[in-house]
Amino acid sequence: MAAMNAAWIRHPGSYIKEEMEARGWLQRDLAFILGCPEQAVNMILSGKRGISPDMANALGEAFDVSPEFFANLQKAHDLAHAKAPDPSVAVRRDMQNTYPVREMIKRGWIELSDAATLETQLVRFFRVGGPTEIPYMTHAAKKTEDDDVRVKAAQLAWLFRVRQIAEGIAVPPYSEKALIKALDDLQSLLQEPEGVRHVPKILAACGVRFVLVEKLPNAKIDGVCFWLDDARPIIGMTLRFDRINNFWSVLRHEIEHVLQRHGRDEAVVDSELEGERASTSESLPESERVANAAAARFCVPIEKLDSFMARKHPFYYEKDVVAFAKIIERHPGLVVGQMQFRMNRYDYLTRYLVKIRHLVLPGSIADGWGQVVPLSR
Repeated sequence: MAAMNAAWIRHPGSYIKEEMEARGWLQRDLAFILGCPEQAVNMILSGKRGISPDMANALGEAFDVSPEFFANLQKAHDLAHAKAPDPSVAVRRDMQNTYPVREMIKRGWIELSDAATLETQLVRFFRVGGPTEIPYMTHAAKKTEDDDVRVKAAQLAWLFRVRQIAEGIAVPPYSEKALIKALDDLQSLLQEPEGVRHVPKILAACGVRFVLVEKLPNAKIDGVCFWLDDARPIIGMTLRFDRINNFWSVLRHEIEHVLQRHGRDEAVVDSELEGERASTSESLPESERVANAAAARFCVPIEKLDSFMARKHPFYYEKDVVAFAKIIERHPGLVVGQMQFRMNRYDYLTRYLVKIRHLVLPGSIADGWGQVVPLSR
């Protein structure tokens, strides 16, 4: 486009010459009117110098026209003679518009390189045959303002990273019987925040690959359950909310997916497991209702919570909540989390929703939060 325009868009100096001739002005006349050296006028007329904003204002006054006339002439000339954009600009645009590529580079998932090499890396990352097969990328070239596509693409990138890491984890063969039994061991950890430290080891002993990968921008993923094959289940989590109740609720939710053998044909990606999505509403798929119910029962026995809230209604004093948590051998944050959900009061006793990320990361296979899981090439 630039090369074509350059053939017929002249330098502004030629238009100024035409205006001078129409008025019968010589070069020295224009210099006198402008109050500048004749050499400066000559540089413009000969096309050796462009028109600055200050000169556009002066020329506009001299010829009694809008300064924008000369400024636009200069702009059109500059664009027409500008270097054509590197084709890789469009490639990088489509990449970044679809996937959070800069974030993926920052995380060490792919390396910073030229556009062609970045495309090759994405092809390998998503295990496809070529650039045109990268999921959602063709869509991005056609429509660049689709937030839903961005969210799905970010979720997919996160999922593939979990898969990459899980494939390199060595654990014993999966045992459903061991995982069911492990629920008792996990339940015994619910009284203190430090209990989360033991989760990776307990799941690994059952043959479940447990991976923590920090969420990507635009992807509000909490967890995922899928299988490498019929005998190798994987649980991935983001720790999107660094709170004790969210950790145990999401974990138990994903464990139930494994026990029900969900995610064998297609990964079950759980996003925004809160509010309605954490309920047993008929609007949710049966698999999600089952997993939500299991998570709620695990965090706080439903019958006991029903009884407690019925007896204390409508005044739920902090001391009563803490005492109830002690009786049922749960951390108060788990009770508060379930009560917040039931009352739709997410400002209630929030100080008990303690942080656990710093406790679970050291003993886990974790990618993100400033660390990268090395992968074998």
